[in-house]
Amino acid sequence: MADEQPVRLHCFAHAGAGISSFHGWPRDLGADVRAEPHLLPGRESRRNEPRVTGKDALLADLLDRFVPGAPDFSAPYVLYGHSLGAVVAYTLTRALHEAGLPLPALLAVGAGPPPDAPSDLSDACRADDTELLRLLGDAGAVPEYARPGGFWHRAVLPVLRDDLLLAQALRAAAREPFADGRPLPVPLLAVAGAGDPLAPPGTMAGWSRWSRHPVVTRTVPGDHFFVHGRALPRLLGRACRVVRRTATTVTPAP
Repeated sequence: MADEQPVRLHCFAHAGAGISSFHGWPRDLGADVRAEPHLLPGRESRRNEPRVTGKDALLADLLDRFVPGAPDFSAPYVLYGHSLGAVVAYTLTRALHEAGLPLPALLAVGAGPPPDAPSDLSDACRADDTELLRLLGDAGAVPEYARPGGFWHRAVLPVLRDDLLLAQALRAAAREPFADGRPLPVPLLAVAGAGDPLAPPGTMAGWSRWSRHPVVTRTVPGDHFFVHGRALPRLLGRACRVVRRTATTVTPAP
């Protein structure tokens, strides 16, 4: 990879979020790493599009961006997913593997339990509003200004609920065995927030079962939303520079 070519870090946000979570990242990633957030339908500039709640619809929206001929596809790249985004990034990587396409040089996941561990929020995706709001409140996901019948409840809660339905569907699909019975052939970085009640460090360590390649676990300061802090992008910037030095893509085994 040419020295002046940045590593592209493709990012997927937590439930209910768009790409704004990653707006402050360039200052901490470093000039040789470029964040490429991916906006799912139904939020921000895509708010008028139907939201996706299943694996097939998600991949129909994402997969074409990562096939040969897509911009910058030939260079090694990294995926990072936060909470819901963790299982989105995993699902995309598995789909690329099953299609025989080059894989990311590193799959990084944060704040999302591995698919075989309990997930309080996605498991409650069909709960009534009272129970769902209680769980969201415990996770710090309900802003102090939110009031029943107000803007947040009308505009954000439906997106959150659909995103949790998506997370549940993706986690179930991830538990389906591979044809060869082996985990993904991709190096994996699992990041936990020290104070995250939903995916604490011990839970995130369970991602070690989801790759046949080396799995590294790291803990950074913060709660479930440590995506807004500076430690995570600094960590990912360093990881991307390791990818830059090795300058290889991961090709699926025949």
